[in-house]
Amino acid sequence: MDEMWSFYHDKKHQIWLWWAIDHESGTAIAFWFGTREHENLDRLLELLEPLNLGKVYTDGNYAYYERFSPEVLTITKKNMQRIERKHLSLRTWSARLVRKGLRFSKTEQIWA
Repeated sequence: MDEMWSFYHDKKHQIWLWWAIDHESGTAIAFWFGTREHENLDRLLELLEPLNLGKVYTDGNYAYYERFSPEVLTITKKNMQRIERKHLSLRTWSARLVRKGLRFSKTEQIWA
C-alpha cells in the first residue's frame, strides 16, 4: 500500500491517490482518491476488507501504524519497489497524455 501526491490547477488543490497492489502480480486491487487525511485510508481499507489481507507492506507513513497490527504490517522500502515503479509509470503516462495541455503549466507564457 502506498499513496501518491498530485494536484490540479495549482498546488493549493492537492489530491492523493491511496492504493494497494498485489505484491506478487503487481496489479492494482483497490484505490481511493482524496486528501492526505486518515479518513481516506479508511475508505481504501473498506474496499480491501473482503480480501482479508495477510501481509501489508508500506513505507513509513504514520497512518498505517494506527490501522494495522504489527503482525500484519511490514514497513520497508525493499518491498515497495513495485508500487514505487507504478508511481513513476503513472506520472510518465499522465504527462504524455496531457503534454500539450495547460493543466500543469508553471509560466504565463503559454497564455500569450
